[in-house]
Amino acid sequence: MLVNIIYFIVFVILAFVLSIAVKAITRGVEAKQVIKDEKKLDFNNDNNLENLEVVNQIKELKNLHDKGILDDDEFRKAKDKILK
Repeated sequence: MLVNIIYFIVFVILAFVLSIAVKAITRGVEAKQVIKDEKKLDFNNDNNLENLEVVNQIKELKNLHDKGILDDDEFRKAKDKILK
């Protein structure tokens, strides 16, 4: 009878320790995912802003080219300079 009580207490302690370990691992995985998502968002925001700026500059060049202010060679050179 005493042995069964000791086994039960050991089982309860083991279950408690395992539940704490599972919670810790879960929190760690969630934190890692959040950090990964934040880095991805930061990277995407930086890239999107840079890409948007490049697109806007090329559109401005295209407008100047369409108006006849820039010829084909000047437009191509300016575009290549922006894309590098």
